[in-house]
Amino acid sequence: MKAREVKRAKLVAKYAEKRKALKEAGDYASLAKLPKNSSRVRLHNRCSITGRPKGYMRLFGISRIQFREMASQGLIPGITKASW
Repeated sequence: MKAREVKRAKLVAKYAEKRKALKEAGDYASLAKLPKNSSRVRLHNRCSITGRPKGYMRLFGISRIQFREMASQGLIPGITKASW
């Protein structure tokens, strides 16, 4: 799943300018012919360690489960168990 997300991110970056120009021009027929995965909406946040899509914490870039495990091990500075 992580590999798919990387592939989608590359497509989004590749077609970003073209999509923007077509939207401003109002050419929705040409916009529909572009790959579906080139839309920014198709990207999904995933944990950088496990690839888990749910419970993602944007500030840290990991899922809530990995956050708890890393905080318990003392790998995240400034986080103590009493604070979460």
